[in-house]
Parts: sequence; structure tokens; C-alpha cells
Amino acid sequence: MAKIIDGKKISQEIKDELKEKTGQLKQEGVSVCLAVIQVGNNPASTVYVGNKKKACAYVGIESLAYELPEETTEEELLKLVRELNEKEEVDGILVQLPLPSHIDEDKVIQAISPLKDVDGFHPQSVGALSIGQKGFVSCTPAGIIQLLKRSGVEIDGKECVIVGRSNIVGKPMALLLLRENGTVTVCHSHTSDLKEVTRRADILVVAIGKAKMVDSSYIKEGAVVIDVGMDRDENGKLCGDVDFDSVKEKAGAVTPVPGGVGPMTIAMLMNNCVEAALQKKGL
Repeated sequence: MAKIIDGKKISQEIKDELKEKTGQLKQEGVSVCLAVIQVGNNPASTVYVGNKKKACAYVGIESLAYELPEETTEEELLKLVRELNEKEEVDGILVQLPLPSHIDEDKVIQAISPLKDVDGFHPQSVGALSIGQKGFVSCTPAGIIQLLKRSGVEIDGKECVIVGRSNIVGKPMALLLLRENGTVTVCHSHTSDLKEVTRRADILVVAIGKAKMVDSSYIKEGAVVIDVGMDRDENGKLCGDVDFDSVKEKAGAVTPVPGGVGPMTIAMLMNNCVEAALQKKGL
């Protein structure tokens, strides 16, 4: 029976550490501020933004909320981003994705100053990660590394397989596991004999957006399985890309959905905000 990796507990530890850090910074006259922009009222986005605001309040980060109507033009949004880049008191800028179809997401991401890119999506942040330089790292992959380390999982020398090659999870995940000296394989929709590859993995990260696709036949005995999926099953119940009930009998450790990777993403966003403030002050 697999060890269940508790993302709620680990994310709480990180938030408590950050709360202590922001408390110390406040005593030194340094505040931390995150600006969150949401365009339209996508229900899932509204929930995420609400969770981010709650986390900010807990950690001691000031949050500025910009809730813009669906019909906001691309130029209006870019203008707001440019204004926030210039605002001295704003340490981090987050534009909640997805954006309405008439707005070019890439253009908006590129407009955010790399010094305030706490989501880690700017091409400069991604480039820095790829060549091992300092920069903000996409929150979900950064959170997964923390989940592994704080659960006592050794990455060095391990066979790591990622299923999914998205810019937000798959690609940065590969770079971070390489940074930790894992031997990394990235699988995707064109991979022939997916099971043959995934069954080699000591650490398997699944981020494909297909409910319960990966069952025990995809994994080797004792593997660590990280489920990034947020899907709904046939009964409308929240589930991941991994068939948890099947996999937990064979894996050494596995993350649940909900309560695994999800809470870590927000904890690492908070961490990036604090880092942004420290860098700005040269601390």
C-alpha cells in the first residue's frame, strides 16, 4: 500500500515558513504585495483567485485585485500590466489564465516584467531555468520538487518520467528534475508504447488532462507517482489523471486529487512573491 503524499500538510508548512519570513520583513519595514488580474468571470478562475487571496492574507502578503469585465480589450489589459510594472509597491503580477479568446495570452505574459513574473511564465524566466540561471520557476513544477524533497524522495540518479509536455508543467518539470540530477524522459501523444516507458520510472509525473488514464499497469512496483491532473470522473467527482485506487496498491508513494499537487501550486506562488520582494530590496 502506497504512502499518501499529503500536499495540504506540506503546503501549510511552506506557508507557515513564509508567514514567519514576512513577519520579520515587516519589522524591517519591508512589505510584500501581489497584484492579481482576472478578466471575465470564469468560475474555475474565480475559485483560484479566491484561494490565492486567502493564501496572501494568511502569509502576510498584501493583494491587489483587478477584476475586469469580459469585454476588456487587449490594449486595456496591456496598459494595466505596464502600470503595475512601474508601481514600486507591487512585487508580483499574476494574470489569471485562461484569458478571453480575443486577448493574446502570450503577448500579455511577455508584457509582465521578468522581475515581477511570479507565475514563472515569461520567456526570460523559462530561458533562465533552461540554462540553470536564477529566475522565477513555474509554480506547479516547483511545488512538485518540494513535495518530493519534503517527503524524503531521493531524485538524484533516479529514472524520472513525465507524461505531458505543456509549457506550464511538463517542460519546466523536466528541467527541474534534471537540475536535481534525475535521468529524465518526457512522454507525449506521439510516444510509442507509453506503458513501456512509464514502467521504467522511479518517479512518474502525470500531467495530461485525461481522467484516471494511468492505472497500475503503467507503473512499476514501488514507484513514486505524482498526479497533476484536475479532472472530473463519470459521476462529476473531482479526480486526477491517475486512477488512484488502482495505483495505490502498487506504488511506493502517490499524491491524491484533491489534496496533492494543487495546494503546492499556491504555496509556491506565495514563495515567489516573497522572493520577488527580497530580490527588489537586494536581500
